[in-house]
Amino acid sequence: MMTKTVEINVASRAPSLDDRPLAKRIGLIILATDHTTEVDFQRMVANERIGVYVTRIPYANPVTPENLMKMQPSLTAAAALILPDEPLDVVMYSCTSASAVIGDDRIENAVQAAKPGVPVVTPTAAAVKGLKALGATRISVLTPYTVETSRPMADYFTDLGFEIDRFTCLGLTDDREMARISHDEISAFAEEATAPESEALFISCTAVRAAEVVPRIEQAIGKPVVTSNLATAWACLRICGDAASRPELGSLMTRAYPEG
Repeated sequence: MMTKTVEINVASRAPSLDDRPLAKRIGLIILATDHTTEVDFQRMVANERIGVYVTRIPYANPVTPENLMKMQPSLTAAAALILPDEPLDVVMYSCTSASAVIGDDRIENAVQAAKPGVPVVTPTAAAVKGLKALGATRISVLTPYTVETSRPMADYFTDLGFEIDRFTCLGLTDDREMARISHDEISAFAEEATAPESEALFISCTAVRAAEVVPRIEQAIGKPVVTSNLATAWACLRICGDAASRPELGSLMTRAYPEG
């Protein structure tokens, strides 16, 4: 049986092209072991106007200051892999404990070496802005880390003028286990970790699925709750010009982004 040759025609004109497939581009640099950030950003941030573009960075447990610091040399190469040679509207590096250890400024410089001029969001800096937007200077802190890894976090906030009334850590060393803490357990530990005199609770770690239960915790403790992923999602949305109030995600998502 002979096969008929199909004639293939070139269209009479080239297609017109939009400037971008989506109006705004958010780049995420997340750990190779991260189960949570990408899911949270698809739920809270991505929409018909905003695209979320992800690259992963090498990381090996356990979560220690030494291992966290080892990520710094890979940041520039990771940023360069997000839509190469195309501009982004913001880049978020998704590791709270590493941001405290490496430093927000160093992370910004490393990312901007690949993406010049792009705004850079870290969970630590976003949490600070979020707490300030909520008017909180006295806080309680809950982390999944060990005491050793929690210490730089405590120093980070106190150095910026926050008064920490209570600091609780869960003693875990594997971020994959941190991602498996149930919503009920997160809520229970959050209630225990909140000091009566605090004005807000900060729950650290982008691996922990705390952003999903912020409204439940806020209702239980009667105070605003800021989590790593809620803070970075809020910061990225506001930088991209999305000022929508979304109280169903928590008090922070009703606030404007502070200038400066």
